[in-house]
Amino acid sequence: QVQLVESGGGLVQAGGSLRLSCAASGRIFSVNTMGWYRQAPGKQRELVASMTSGGSTNYAVSVKGRFTISRDNAKNTVYLQMNTLKPEDTAVYYCNLVITSLTSLAYWGQGTQVTVSS
Repeated sequence: QVQLVESGGGLVQAGGSLRLSCAASGRIFSVNTMGWYRQAPGKQRELVASMTSGGSTNYAVSVKGRFTISRDNAKNTVYLQMNTLKPEDTAVYYCNLVITSLTSLAYWGQGTQVTVSS
């Protein structure tokens, strides 16, 4: 079994910063792509940023230059550093990790609320 635990969400003023973490534990052979998604009320879940096992990154246009995804393979952990936050960044943020255990599956974190006040 694999478990993902997210942390780091909260309330911040516009222009502020937050750092999200997502740690995977359990029967893990390798972690492939790591990503962060978000879902605002009344909207579909959208990709925020992702990073492959080789280090290639992909960002949503709306966060490029403000958010940075990184990973610590030794800890099976992915981070999302969010700077210059805007009210429109308010959402529940979910990590998504593609993990190879007995098979390769995508796992979701429980979600963490990020609220940016104006």
